[in-house]
Amino acid sequence: MAVYRDKWNGYTGNSWRVACYYTNWKGERVKHEKRGFSTKKEALAYERKFLAKMRKDIKMGFSSFIDCYLNDVRPQLKETTMANKENIINTHIRPYFEQKSLSGITAIDILQWQNELLSSRDEDGKGYAPTFLRTIQNQLNAIFNHAVKYYDLPKSPCDATKKMGTSKNAEMLFWTKQEYQKFSNEMKEKPISYYAFQVLYWTGIRVGELLALTKEDFDLENRKLRINKNYQVIKGVEKILTPKSMKSIRVIDIPQSLCDEMQEYFDSLYKVDDKSRIFVITKSYLHHEMNRGSKAAGVKRIRIHDLRHSNCALLIDLGYSPVQIAERLGHESSTITERYAHLYPSVQQEMAEKLDQAFKETGEEIDED
Repeated sequence: MAVYRDKWNGYTGNSWRVACYYTNWKGERVKHEKRGFSTKKEALAYERKFLAKMRKDIKMGFSSFIDCYLNDVRPQLKETTMANKENIINTHIRPYFEQKSLSGITAIDILQWQNELLSSRDEDGKGYAPTFLRTIQNQLNAIFNHAVKYYDLPKSPCDATKKMGTSKNAEMLFWTKQEYQKFSNEMKEKPISYYAFQVLYWTGIRVGELLALTKEDFDLENRKLRINKNYQVIKGVEKILTPKSMKSIRVIDIPQSLCDEMQEYFDSLYKVDDKSRIFVITKSYLHHEMNRGSKAAGVKRIRIHDLRHSNCALLIDLGYSPVQIAERLGHESSTITERYAHLYPSVQQEMAEKLDQAFKETGEEIDED
């Protein structure tokens, strides 16, 4: 392995190249070359980082290991998941630890990193949400767990510290049917907003699923809606992707009143074809409309995703089971049970009454003996 002044095609200018060997995963000795370095120092630094990656050297720079980690997991993740992961890592993790080596990061480094995030405030004096802090923490844990599992790092420094943040919001927000009706009335002055929120509330679909909808996804005659794609903007590029999971691909029945409204909406669109998106708006537009509508209606501000919770709460109120709701929303039934258990008070009461009856029957059997 060596660094040379580049003389490619007779060129003898101030340019340097790296030529080194490494052993690949097949055990083969492979030569690697890279040109175009302006100084010898820059070329040597590149060579050092490259060989550390190839040898899985835990003394490599943490920033270099992040590149290894991202390259390792990229083929296994959906594009949207990968984009979110990269954004969190590059914003909240890489800048803090980039001057350290992978093996040189200690538990006290993790604690100080946590304290910096916990004390961070925006211009309005607000800190990060506890659930977002937990998301950042989970990303750092995943990086070190990967290093332990595949790169022979003896132990993750995160193991000695408590996870920051929480995995769940302290309170699940949703609108009752009456609250949504007040909000909906304020949306009517902007038809595209009104119909978009009608679909979100009465079907419980995700925002990305809404923004990917086309006219042919609706079978108004048979009152069906097909969900099979997901609209996302990744690094400034609009993309139509597959849904979040296999359970997210589904066909749901929709109320006749919503079918009638969607027919009105289709009739109002100018030359819309079957395959074009019918809601050509953005998530930020919907956020702005949520702010406007909730303020005008005098109802609490909830997130757009909380409309999905609102639909679930409505279905629970109508008496449907977690399994039935999960199938409609594209969820696991266990997820519905865990997240919305507090909305099933009648079920808990029924359980207690049946247990009480079983207890009394047991006592009667003993008395008979």
